[in-house]
Order: sequence, then structure tokens, then C-alpha cells
Amino acid sequence: MTRPMAEGYSYVPHRLLRRRVRDVASGVEGELMAVINEDVSAADSFRRHWMKLAHIRGASGREFTTAVDNVEPA
Repeated sequence: MTRPMAEGYSYVPHRLLRRRVRDVASGVEGELMAVINEDVSAADSFRRHWMKLAHIRGASGREFTTAVDNVEPA
């Protein structure tokens, strides 16, 4: 079940929320803050493209996103 956040977004539950994770694409570790199902379509696109993005807070305190499939426990 997802909770609506705004048009084009929704929060997705994930078993690793608030846990230390690694982004396998970059090797960077941090805390998984949220997983959001986001409409990443181009502004002029007529077709919607949805993607589940993981928001990870690194050691610097800055957050970055990656595909949720790139997230593994650290």
C-alpha cells in the first residue's frame, strides 16, 4: 500500500527504512530515509514513467537518490 504525497508521488513502505544501507551503483553508504514512487516523465511527455527511488542520507548529511533495486543492507 502506498500513501499519496502529492500528485506524481507516493511513499512506499520498505523493510530497510531508517537502517544503514549501501547503494550498489556508487558504493556509498547511508541511512535509507524514504522510498518514493515518483513520476519521472519528461515535462512534455504524454506517457507517464514511474520509478521507485530510494532517498539515502550519506555521512555528510546530504541526501541522494538511487533506484530502489540498488539498495542493500550495509
